Amino acid sequence: MAGKGDSVKTIFYALGANFAIFVTKAVAASITGSGAMMAEAVHSLADCGNQGLLLLGIQRAKRPPSPDYPLGYGKEIYFWSFLVALMLFSVGGMFSLYEGWHKLHAHEALNRPWLAVGVLTFGIIAESISMRACLAEVAKARGKLNLWQWFRQSRQAELVVIFGEDLAALLGLAFALIAILLTMITGNPLFDAIGTLGIGALLIVVAVFVAVEIKAMLIGQSVEPVTREAIRFFIQERPEVKSIFSLITLQMGNDIMVAVQAEMADPTLGTAETIVRINATEAALKAKFPEVRWCFFEPDDSN
Repeated sequence: MAGKGDSVKTIFYALGANFAIFVTKAVAASITGSGAMMAEAVHSLADCGNQGLLLLGIQRAKRPPSPDYPLGYGKEIYFWSFLVALMLFSVGGMFSLYEGWHKLHAHEALNRPWLAVGVLTFGIIAESISMRACLAEVAKARGKLNLWQWFRQSRQAELVVIFGEDLAALLGLAFALIAILLTMITGNPLFDAIGTLGIGALLIVVAVFVAVEIKAMLIGQSVEPVTREAIRFFIQERPEVKSIFSLITLQMGNDIMVAVQAEMADPTLGTAETIVRINATEAALKAKFPEVRWCFFEPDDSN
């Protein structure tokens, strides 16, 4: 069964890398006049703000249940993650498309392009460190799943967002570096404009994929399929339970809600003894799966 990646540590890695990259990109963009470099600088600045929003979401999701929110605030991280996807789409993607469109018509030559090459190389190194840290945490969470399967099935919204951001950042840096090198080789600033448009399109595509995944969590997804089947198997194997009629799981941020309708192994027991056995099953379930915070068990004799 997959585990849980340390998303907070991953966010801080990404925040540190993106802030350092933003400063160097912004300086290089102002000197060289590169649209691709400017698009990348705005992208890195947006990523810094995005990571701040994720940290805020994680903190707010830890608030205890209240009368208005009896199941807690765990799903609030999904809202902030969705907001990050929107910012990646608008601030990062749309600005890059605008900058690229402007460069297509401006035909401005690059100044000191080697400075841009050096900054982008530094950015690729720094972003690779962040991506490596992210992949290490993803590896803990995905178990035997490949990256695409994990991305589609994961319920860790913040880790999904950071993975998408880091992937877009690395590819965007590569686009920018190729665009500037082609501009240097050919002397044609059209390649810089095309690179800028490519970065914008890349960010929009990544943002859409991330937003689709977070939207599913916002609506209300069950736990990951592997975990759901493990919970079903565990309950079914309990000596107190004869068969399971229905099992509903709901991911609430880092917490899980479980609702079970099952037939008890000994239907002749009285109410008091049945309650004791249900409590034993629930306690065992929460001990086996610590992320299960709420468990609602309904004994029944038919579905």
